[in-house]
Amino acid sequence: MTATRRPALPLPDWLRAIASQLIIAHHLAWYGPLALSATSLWPGLFSGLQTYGRLAVQVFLVVAGYLAARGLAPSPFARSGPAPGDWAALVWQRYWRLARPYGVALLAALAAAAVARQFGSDPDTPAAPSAPELLANLLFLQDLLGVPALSAGFWYVAIDLQLFALFAALVALRRIGRAGSTLNRVMRVASVLGCVGLMLASMLWLNLDSRLDAWAPYFFAAYGLGVAACWIHAQPRRTGLLLALAALVAAALVLDWRERLAVAGLTALLLAWQPAGERLARHALHPLMRWLARVSYGSFLLHYPLLLLVGTAVDIAWPEQAGPAALGLVLTWALSLAAGWAVHRWVELPHAAPRPRQPLPSRSFANP
Repeated sequence: MTATRRPALPLPDWLRAIASQLIIAHHLAWYGPLALSATSLWPGLFSGLQTYGRLAVQVFLVVAGYLAARGLAPSPFARSGPAPGDWAALVWQRYWRLARPYGVALLAALAAAAVARQFGSDPDTPAAPSAPELLANLLFLQDLLGVPALSAGFWYVAIDLQLFALFAALVALRRIGRAGSTLNRVMRVASVLGCVGLMLASMLWLNLDSRLDAWAPYFFAAYGLGVAACWIHAQPRRTGLLLALAALVAAALVLDWRERLAVAGLTALLLAWQPAGERLARHALHPLMRWLARVSYGSFLLHYPLLLLVGTAVDIAWPEQAGPAALGLVLTWALSLAAGWAVHRWVELPHAAPRPRQPLPSRSFANP
C-alpha cells in the first residue's frame, strides 16, 4: 500500500518566499561597490537590510526542520520512518539534491569572481581557490576545515546537510528493535527525547557559543523548533503544546536575548498553529509565493555571482554613481529570480526522484 499523500500547506511556501527575498536583499545591500554607491539614496533601508536581513536565515532553518519532520517523522511517536540502515542513503540523496544546483552556482561563482578580479576593484572579491579549497567547498566542508567559502550563502547549504543528517539519525532510532517490543518502545521514546533534548541544549547552551557555528548542534535550536512545530501541528489539541513551546522560547530568551532565536520561535509558533491556512491558499498572491518558493534555492545560490558580474560592469561604466548602482541592484535581483527559475526548471526538476513509498522531506528552499 502506498503512503497517503498529505495535503499541501501554504504557509511554508509563503515563509520560504518572503525569507528568500529578504536574504537576497540583505546580501545586495551588504556586498560590493553597488551597495556602497546606492546607500546614499536610501540609507535607512540599506542599514535595516544590513542589520536585520540576515535574520531571515532563521526562517529557513525552522522551515527546514518542519519539512524534514513532515517527511521523515510527521508525528513524534510514529512507528514509520527510515530504518538505521537507510540513513546513509537518505543523507546521500539529500546531498545530491542540494549539490546539483550548488555545483552550478559554484561554477558561476568561480567564473564571476575571475571576471571581477580582472576588471573590478572590490577588495572583497573572492580569491582564486586552491584545489583543496575547491574540494572542501564541493563536499560542504569549508567551514569545518576553516576554508574560505567561494560564494555567499554556501555555509547555509553545508549546515542544512549536517542538520538533516543529524535529525535523520535521531529518527532512525525509532526503528531499532522489533515493532511492539520493549526495546522498540524505549528507542522511540529515546528518539523523541533526543530531538527535544538537543533542541533545548542548543537553545540554552550551544547556541550561545559562537565557536560552534560551523556545526549542526549550534543551529539545532531553530531546526528543532521546526521539528516541534510539525509535531504540534499534527496533534488535534494544540493549545497547551503551543503555550509550552512559547514558554520554552521565552525562557531561553530571558537567559540570553537573541534576535535570531526570537525570530525562530515566532516562525515555529506560526507553523505549529498555521492560522488562516485556507485563506492563504486562496489568496491572489499564493501562486506568486509558490513560484518564489520553488525558485528560491537557485536564486539564493546564484545571486552573489550575478552581483559580482553586474557590480563590476556598472562600476566600470558609472563608478560611484548612486542612480546606476541602484538600477544595477534591481537588475541583479531580477536576474537572480530568472536564474533560480532556470535552475529549478533544468537542473532540479529533470532529476527529481520518483515519489517513494515513504515520502522524503522537501528542501528548505524549494520542493524537489
